[in-house]
Amino acid sequence: MPIGYAPLQCSDPTRSDWFGNGEAQSAICVPPRRYLTPMTADSHKLWGGRFAAPTAHALDALNRSIATDFRLWPFDIQLSQAWASALAEAGVLTEAERDQIRSGLDVVAENLANGAQPEQSDEDVHTMIDRMLHIEVGDPASRLHTGRSRNDQVATATRMWAMNAATTVDSAIRDLQRVMLTHAENLRKTLIPAYTHMQRAQPVSAAHWMLNHFWQLDRDRTRVANASASASSLPLGSGAIAGCAFPVPRDQIRQELGFASVSQNSIDATGDRDFVADFLYATTMLGVHLSRLSEDLILYGSSEFGFVTFGDTFSTGSSMMPQKRNPDALEIARGSAGRMLGNLTSLVATIKSLPSGYNKDLQDDKRPLFDSVDTMLLVLPAVAGTLGELRFNSQRMRAALSSSMMATDLADYLVAKGISFREAHGVVGALVRQSETNGVELNEMSFKTFAEAHHSFDHDVFDWLSPDASVARRNATGGTGPNAVDDQIAAAHTALGAPTRRLQLIP
Repeated sequence: MPIGYAPLQCSDPTRSDWFGNGEAQSAICVPPRRYLTPMTADSHKLWGGRFAAPTAHALDALNRSIATDFRLWPFDIQLSQAWASALAEAGVLTEAERDQIRSGLDVVAENLANGAQPEQSDEDVHTMIDRMLHIEVGDPASRLHTGRSRNDQVATATRMWAMNAATTVDSAIRDLQRVMLTHAENLRKTLIPAYTHMQRAQPVSAAHWMLNHFWQLDRDRTRVANASASASSLPLGSGAIAGCAFPVPRDQIRQELGFASVSQNSIDATGDRDFVADFLYATTMLGVHLSRLSEDLILYGSSEFGFVTFGDTFSTGSSMMPQKRNPDALEIARGSAGRMLGNLTSLVATIKSLPSGYNKDLQDDKRPLFDSVDTMLLVLPAVAGTLGELRFNSQRMRAALSSSMMATDLADYLVAKGISFREAHGVVGALVRQSETNGVELNEMSFKTFAEAHHSFDHDVFDWLSPDASVARRNATGGTGPNAVDDQIAAAHTALGAPTRRLQLIP
């Protein structure tokens, strides 16, 4: 997993004596208060010279964001090193100071990677790193913040985190898609009812049904990639709002940090979070699509359907009913879609009607972003695992097909005889009504019944009531016919960039 993503581990993040309002913090765990130094008037801050008195404890508690933003530390280290080099190019730092600062930041990064934790006085991760750097290199650390603000610093680190997370999420989606594609290859000849309005509609290849979910996820990958591209505009060098007064080489910073472009407006660069909204929209749609897949499988795994059987390792049992096999992973995946939507709504509501420039409301941009990514990176492997050990009951799926589902084929048969589709639709509808009234399937009705319904029917009409023939006829691109499905599978491999090696599913 890329650096900067994985949350730190703790023994009990829900305890009230953990700092951060006593709420669960999945992103970071920090030590109990008794292990932290008390707040003092001369605590390490990046501001305060114009104030005659220290801030109130209640404001410090409200303002402190490190329980959320601690996970940004790898990116703050990287951008600070790039900024040191830029300041040297601008003549603000000597080469020796630049090298000292960059080396000191390497030490800070090593200490953080080894478990160094915040002090009570650390307002955020940026303050913490600044404090630790002062410990390592002394006075040169005071020069690092020249020409930059936490406004452009935070925006840059958050964008870097989002781009990094996009890569991780994309990889998890692809893992799920690979399992789908393997099933699709094995289900080419297996037929299943397709439903509209949850009513049996037409027979399709089970591979075709599976690939329907594959392509939804493929578009989700596009949305995640677009969100990453939206984040790939460098804010660093924008200062607090008006830009940097020193001739820092922003394009050099861009290249070192891996951004695609440099922001064109310093007010916009520090004061907007549309890239976070883009990412949250991508995860919301991903959650929605996973909920639809989950709903299908939950229904198909019920006793009433019996199309699939869930495996043991991604199912749970009942504390009361010994016979139960519950698809908990899929149910949680289905429920998480609401959580994704809530995070998106929260962020959009936060940035709505904000005045230009940075406002402290934006401190809450990271919680929904981190939560959505964390949730998806729990849900995606669980859904992939559930799907990987899924067993399909081809006999139950076949038994769910009925000749009435070939009503459209009968209409097509008459159209091929030169009858208009409107007329054909009426004729076949009457035949369906008659079959339901008499309690017989269409393929059990006599040829005489068909001939009386319309003179164009011939004895070959029964060939059109076969589900296999119905599927075989639908070979137009995107259809469920064998050739169309083979083409679709090939296209899916191309979209996925999958190797020819197939995954081994649990039998």
